[in-house]
Amino acid sequence: MTVKISLFYAAAVCTAVVSAFVEELDDSFKDSRMGDTWIVDFYAPWCGHCKKLEPVWHEVGAEMRSSGSPVRVGKIDATAYSSVASELGVRGYPTIKLLKGDLAYNYRGPRTKDDIIEFANRVAGPVVRSLPSQQMFEHVQKRHNVLFLYVGGESPLKEKYIEVASELIVYTYFFSALEEVLPKHVTLQELPAVLVFKDGTYFVYDEYEDGDLSSWINKERFQGYLHIDGFTLYELEDTGKLVGIAVIDDKNPSEESIRLKSIIQTVAKDYREHFNRDFQFGHMDGNDYINSLIMDEVTVPTIIVLNTSNQQYFLPSQPIEHIEDLVRFINEVLDGTAQAQGGDGILQRIKRVIYDAKSTVVSVIKSSPLLGCFLFGLPLGVISIMCYGICTADSDDGSEEVELLKREGRDQELTDEGSEEELEDGNDEQQPESGAEYSDEECEEKTSTEKKTD
Repeated sequence: MTVKISLFYAAAVCTAVVSAFVEELDDSFKDSRMGDTWIVDFYAPWCGHCKKLEPVWHEVGAEMRSSGSPVRVGKIDATAYSSVASELGVRGYPTIKLLKGDLAYNYRGPRTKDDIIEFANRVAGPVVRSLPSQQMFEHVQKRHNVLFLYVGGESPLKEKYIEVASELIVYTYFFSALEEVLPKHVTLQELPAVLVFKDGTYFVYDEYEDGDLSSWINKERFQGYLHIDGFTLYELEDTGKLVGIAVIDDKNPSEESIRLKSIIQTVAKDYREHFNRDFQFGHMDGNDYINSLIMDEVTVPTIIVLNTSNQQYFLPSQPIEHIEDLVRFINEVLDGTAQAQGGDGILQRIKRVIYDAKSTVVSVIKSSPLLGCFLFGLPLGVISIMCYGICTADSDDGSEEVELLKREGRDQELTDEGSEEELEDGNDEQQPESGAEYSDEECEEKTSTEKKTD
């Protein structure tokens, strides 16, 4: 018993110590935050996702404090202090923001301790970090899968580079260096220049071919081949690229899954110059997310191309047996000869509403059959009773009206028959008076009278 109490006490103390690294904020935060850099969790007490984030957030606070980071970690009840949340543009819960002076950066990455800390340290530091030596450049290159580098002195391109870095620092790192810092295998045609290092090589920004610098950096901030999930697809929407995905089963990979994954990886690497401006490649584990996205069933393994800007998708018309088959399919998508399915038209939107409603009902019933029956059975029962009552009422009213019309018809017929009999009786009474026959004596008297008159 004593041991249990001691363990409970120790756990309580540890929790209190960890919680102490996260500051609970209130309305006064609006005025006090300007002197420091903060990363803040805006939460609602009733939000399930907020409760799930809470232990992770305390771990973030503890590690940031122990590492000596200048970033302070806080949390604020956005429902109790809505004026603070409204001023900073909080729309949902939980919302994570890094606040640096007048600037506020939203965090949209995975809600894990390491990802949040990496985001905080990146955004809290200089927008563009200087690399003074080749050794420093090599060190940085080993740490980051993707990094952008400005090479040269002061120029309008550098000003533009800093401006873009201020906007996209939430996604990736930006550095600057002189030309002598670069490895010998890196050759530049002219200076100043902007480069991206990734996939074991580098690519140089060309204003005439690549267009706007911000758009180019936004497209190049991903590696050429990715393990794609729902969050990655959401981020890829901003690039405007088509996404070629090998849908496979990572947990139980078949020979076909391994083969399709190998084919799409090869195309991503060897055909980069042909497809990089328009395509992003990767693989996805399982078809659940894809099925919910396209509202259809795709088999595993398969290859699908998604257009994240308009919800269209493309499936190969022929089996992908070789690299050439995939290259041909991609070219068909680019030149418009491949058949597009889905989209964001009115019919698809209606289909989406029906699909989402059906999915919601099924998920609720599967997770809690009794609750599902109560939530959906009770309203349906009430509606059914109302409909039955309305239909029954309409039926009775109609019968009464029909019966009333029949009665009126019979009364009218009786009235008409009486009129005809009266007319016939009247004719019979008048007929003897007008059509009476005269006797022979009366006829002779009338004839003689007529002659005398003449």
